[in-house]
Amino acid sequence: MSMPQPVDVICVCQADGSIRPLRLRLENEENMMVRVDVEEVLSTRKVDFVGVEALIFLCKIHLCGKAKVIELKYTFRNHSWWLCRQMY
Repeated sequence: MSMPQPVDVICVCQADGSIRPLRLRLENEENMMVRVDVEEVLSTRKVDFVGVEALIFLCKIHLCGKAKVIELKYTFRNHSWWLCRQMY
């Protein structure tokens, strides 16, 4: 995946203000939309790139029967979610 793609995400907003992705919807290898549960958030970091604040989540999922680690980005300015990378 070369370009980040927008994705639909269901998340939980904790009482302390933290955000955690729970589920997302994305295209699988057959170009069909599938629902994927986030099994574990491995790390979270805040970034500020050219004035755009965002949170980067490294998440463990299962897609098409394979375990994968993905990078999700949440931007504060427009409240959007992006799938940035799929690793192994």
